[in-house]
Amino acid sequence: MKKNQLFNKVNKKELKLALSKEPFDRITASFYHYVDIASPIDLRDELYLKWDKMKVFGRVYISCEGVNAQISIPEQNWKIFHAHLHEIDALRNTPIKRALQDGDSFYKLTIKVRNELVAYGVPKGAYDMGKVGKHLSAKEYNLALDDPNSIIVDMRNYYESEIGHFEGALIPEVETSKELLPAVRRLLTGRENDKVLLYCTGGIRCEKASSYLMHNGFKDVNQLQGGIIQYAHEIKEEGLDSKFKGKNFVFDDRLGERVTDDVIATCHVCGVPCDDHTDCKNDACHILFIQCKECDTTLKGCCSEECLDFASLPMEKQKELRKDPNRIISRTFFDSRIKPRLNS
Repeated sequence: MKKNQLFNKVNKKELKLALSKEPFDRITASFYHYVDIASPIDLRDELYLKWDKMKVFGRVYISCEGVNAQISIPEQNWKIFHAHLHEIDALRNTPIKRALQDGDSFYKLTIKVRNELVAYGVPKGAYDMGKVGKHLSAKEYNLALDDPNSIIVDMRNYYESEIGHFEGALIPEVETSKELLPAVRRLLTGRENDKVLLYCTGGIRCEKASSYLMHNGFKDVNQLQGGIIQYAHEIKEEGLDSKFKGKNFVFDDRLGERVTDDVIATCHVCGVPCDDHTDCKNDACHILFIQCKECDTTLKGCCSEECLDFASLPMEKQKELRKDPNRIISRTFFDSRIKPRLNS
């Protein structure tokens, strides 16, 4: 089969309709593994052919440094998928984390070859994946959090941390992974000898981040094993108190998994307690923001009156206005509504 046939070509609307009609349940899961991959393209094609037959959906990245996957698997194929994964030399014994809550997470399979599993954009000489921070279980992490000399660092973007984070965590005010490592290094300047506790969604961002910090002189770097996802499973299984409050942001159609009942964020429009992310329905904006149900109804899913007015215009007029380089709606919304909240 030709490589250009190893892609889904059905449109989004049809795919979501087909998903809604499936007569079986799905399991959402994730895994990552830093390992040398000799030919990412060949592995990509092999996985696509096999997983497509199993009706696996999701987003998968492969590079010379390993594999990172967030997937949705038909319940009846869960054990078959496990068996297949462990037949692949590079992925044998890779732990798979089930999601905290299942649901309609993905509607198609996308597997891409990338230069990095996490787009930090730091040179290879700035880290050594053979030397990473100590992995801590949920119980060990809770104990470390009680140490007054510990520094807790959230290795995620601001919009993820906004709806859920560990109490007392340092939260970098960044929008992209590329900004994250330099920002964290600046936050920790002068504290190279302190105990550093990193955490992220599933653990992968902390792997390279811990190596980067150790390479830059930090002596005691630790990371939450399996990230927030595994932490939430462990505290439930072991009856531990959750020191993570709120929701765990996820990069799929669910946009979040509830860890505790705490609602620590507010609607970006009116300010009432709310932690539901949504995508602005104005096609010229599409900013990701938090919106309560009342504002969603009033603004018809848009982030502001400006976007509602714009989305209400005839399509030809919208297209004409979009050509104006000075009309950057989403950036204006971020600067006026979200940035002040980050700096407060």
